[in-house]
Amino acid sequence: MLMLPDDFQPAIVPPADSEQPARWWVFSANGELLVRSAETGLELPLASVWPFAKWPTVRRLYLGTLHGQHCYAAETEQPQPPPGWRFEGLRALWSRLDEAVLGVAGQALQLLEWDRTHQFCGRCGAPTERRGEERARRCPACELIVYPRLSPVIMVRVVHDGRILLARAPRFAPGVYSVLAGFVEAGETLEQALHREVAEEVGIQVRNLRYFASQSWPFPHSLMVAFTADYAGGEVQADGQELLDAGWFAPDELPGLPSPMSMAWRLIQDFIAPETK
Repeated sequence: MLMLPDDFQPAIVPPADSEQPARWWVFSANGELLVRSAETGLELPLASVWPFAKWPTVRRLYLGTLHGQHCYAAETEQPQPPPGWRFEGLRALWSRLDEAVLGVAGQALQLLEWDRTHQFCGRCGAPTERRGEERARRCPACELIVYPRLSPVIMVRVVHDGRILLARAPRFAPGVYSVLAGFVEAGETLEQALHREVAEEVGIQVRNLRYFASQSWPFPHSLMVAFTADYAGGEVQADGQELLDAGWFAPDELPGLPSPMSMAWRLIQDFIAPETK
């Protein structure tokens, strides 16, 4: 699962002078991570200062420490990586890159995207500046302060008579179905968003909402909040826009499923073989 490791210590101010090698999470403009193959697997750049002198970066951010080692995020517009290195997307790196390193990569990608898209004030249009004491950008003209953005998304596993409700969206890979999900709208609680999304997308009602788990999803800045629920009434019918098809599936007749790195996968796997509480 994509998440920050327990021993990651976030920070904003980089060390004043450190000769200890630091890890660098370097991303291309389209959000792919710089890696290279080594005897022990895939690795990131390791250096106390920016390791590619002839390769400029657009922005750099200090992240904190992982296993006591300093961590930096950087973004480059240079499409061609240095010899021996290559760019790969985070989804493709799932299960191939160390889990802790991948978890920090998720935060690094979100922070770089936020820094890139908030260079100018959304209220007056003036250039913004990074604040030294907190993770924020401030407008010196009108003093508006903006923080890293999160977009909450509810997910729900609905069960009825031993079957799970799964649906297929147009953006999914061929044959793949997943649980229902949708963005929380302004003014809504998580519960209200869940009831609305279920009613809008498949036309049914649910009850017995129970919190399951949450997951950061850096594509580009979502927070997935997962619930389980029981069927309460109505007839399942896909809306034809957000969803192309929806139906009830028994554990032994499931269709193609989403990526194992996703919260949707965890919800479905828990339905197949419930976790021991």
